[in-house]
Amino acid sequence: MKCSLLHGPLAFLALLAVSAPAGVPSAFTSAGLGGGGALFSPSLSPHSPGELYVACDMSELFHSTSFGASWAVVPFTQVQGNRNSRVTFTSDPDILFTVDHAGDLNTPVRSADGGVTWTPLGEDPTFGECFTLLADPASTQRLIVSGYSTLFFSADGGASFDARFTAGGGNGLHVAGAHWDGATIFAGTSAGVLVSTDGGASFSLAGLPALPAGEAIVSFAGAREGTTTRLFAVTAPSADVYAGIFIEDLFGLDAPLRVRALDVGAPGWQVRESGLDASHRFVHVGMAADDIDHVYLAGGVHGQDFPALWRSTDGGLAWQPSLLTANNQNVATGWAGHQGDRQWSYGGGITGLGVAPNDADRAAFTDYGFIHVTSDGGQTWRQAYLAQSDENLAGAATPQRRRYHSAGLENTSCWNITWLSDDVLWASFSDIRGLRSADGGETWSFDYSGHTHNTSYDCVLHPGTGAAYLATSTAHDLYQSTYLTDARIDGAGGTVRVSTDLGATWTLIRDFGDPVFDLELDPADPNTMYACTAHSANGGIWRTTNLDQGAAATWTRLPAPPRTEGHAFCLRVLADGTLVSTFTGRRTTVFTDSSGVFVLPPGETVWSDVSHANMHYWVKELVIDPHDATQSTWYVCVWSGWGGPLATNNQAGGLYRTVNRGQSWTRLLGHDPVDRVTSITIHPADPEQAYVTTETDGLWHTSNLSAAQPVFAPVAAYPFRQPQQVLFRGGELWITSFGHGMRRAPLDPASAQLTGLIAF
Repeated sequence: MKCSLLHGPLAFLALLAVSAPAGVPSAFTSAGLGGGGALFSPSLSPHSPGELYVACDMSELFHSTSFGASWAVVPFTQVQGNRNSRVTFTSDPDILFTVDHAGDLNTPVRSADGGVTWTPLGEDPTFGECFTLLADPASTQRLIVSGYSTLFFSADGGASFDARFTAGGGNGLHVAGAHWDGATIFAGTSAGVLVSTDGGASFSLAGLPALPAGEAIVSFAGAREGTTTRLFAVTAPSADVYAGIFIEDLFGLDAPLRVRALDVGAPGWQVRESGLDASHRFVHVGMAADDIDHVYLAGGVHGQDFPALWRSTDGGLAWQPSLLTANNQNVATGWAGHQGDRQWSYGGGITGLGVAPNDADRAAFTDYGFIHVTSDGGQTWRQAYLAQSDENLAGAATPQRRRYHSAGLENTSCWNITWLSDDVLWASFSDIRGLRSADGGETWSFDYSGHTHNTSYDCVLHPGTGAAYLATSTAHDLYQSTYLTDARIDGAGGTVRVSTDLGATWTLIRDFGDPVFDLELDPADPNTMYACTAHSANGGIWRTTNLDQGAAATWTRLPAPPRTEGHAFCLRVLADGTLVSTFTGRRTTVFTDSSGVFVLPPGETVWSDVSHANMHYWVKELVIDPHDATQSTWYVCVWSGWGGPLATNNQAGGLYRTVNRGQSWTRLLGHDPVDRVTSITIHPADPEQAYVTTETDGLWHTSNLSAAQPVFAPVAAYPFRQPQQVLFRGGELWITSFGHGMRRAPLDPASAQLTGLIAF
């Protein structure tokens, strides 16, 4: 992918300052406009009204101390989040618990310093398969965790656990929530409400009236005022509830989910659905632990991608809509809302609901794009994913094409950034299509037309005409582990589009019918362009030699390199006309022997396979060393696969170098400590400095690249596990990422002298 250069500060910062080697940034700032990716498990502090956490399935755990006006991300080296990474507060504001998803495990972890650092519990009874972690808000010692089928209890802050209940049957045990009240604990589960009256020493299903047969608890909450303890449960058919459920899948149930309440001591559960819309599917119930009357219900609209959020102020006897989306009646919006850049349907139904444990007025909900908060009991709501000073007033349609600042909640994949002029930038994104800045990256907007596909992967600038060319796709996440099979790729579409007004308007040049991942202009003849497309049979490298003809340009697919199966990743054109390409992984039940590095000399029609043995399964970026005038030094980035020959697949990942155009290779960075390398960027003014991006090991740097075995070290200031590209511009370093948008940082004074566009 090509890289362009950016500069300029942002008004709303999320900084992580650490010590760093000379020339390496010690702090990065979020850029973008926030939102766009799935968020889950909002949790609000009982100690500080402004403190809340929210998790993302792209691995972030976001933290705010300003009730969503600004956000920081917990460094991936401490915690990696996902949908069940709800931070649970305790009686001590410094002691917190959550679930860490690092290393493809679900590990219960603890912080003793207010969330700065996190460590595994003394014992993990789930052995890395923790589905739920709940902490007593009035203690620092009492915890519930659950594995697939078993609920465990700890009375010593996680140092040890004992099994308290195991569910039978194949669906395991879904733990929906808990209400803690001294020695009495109520745990709502798919097996029923487990009750302990001895401080957790034992739990029983016999402590309360049973729910009707065939119903299983999806969500559970409770509160006590005076002598009244009130429990709420949302239930679904038992067959549809299981451990690890994606709870939003229940939006599609034909039958409504039931809302039930029980005042402890009463003979049975009561249906509490008066006033509710029968087309709404509620999968979340929330309440403060000290207020039995104020209750929230959240979910989606059956058959529609739309949020549903209701509230009750009388213990569920009557319900009123809380989120009034028509004309954003009671919602101050960001870029998504009624008639906005995206409609309310973009976020779909509600994926998470949180209520402050001691204040029913403070609550938050998440969906597939955003987080919104209330501080007045759900009477009004406001966005909490972009700068609060930029938000749009409630009671009016959300305006389109406004410019916004980041608040630090960047949770969407950015593939590349292209500098279209001194001030205008294009950022290629998944899901939100792309962003445009007209002020050097200061603010970002959807102020463009003509590009409506899910993703733009690459954008290149014509050196003569100034026209911008865009690679688009209806499929996101190309060539990640989830997008290597024919079933995920072959049905997708893609185009090449052109803009002659700095990205404001895009016009179709070529509809390939397949995703377009990479574009390359011939530096000796910019009327020649190459496009890398993805399809098991039709994909490959296409060329036009009359680009100036626009939509009338003719395109020819080049002969396929040996072994390849249509997953073209990138192409480079050398000064002597030689073409160098990489093809990336393809999976059936296992990885196929179809990836590698290939060379096509001028005038030839047959590609040479110059791949190292470890490059046959999952190659990524190829970079030509800009400091080698002969263009003989190349760097190739490789990911380890799985399910194949150990030496040539499962431990193949790393960074490889050739100094003789692929005749021989040296592995510079390998499986241990970095399993999968995505890209390398060499400093434009210093051939010894380079940055390397990885899938799960963050950003790395070396200051002796030319050494036989360079020394690489992680860049501690960059907090996200999967950076994508590194870009230099005018004294700044910019990082794109798979799931954390864009970040930027100032470089040392020597780097600040850099000017112009740098691409690779």
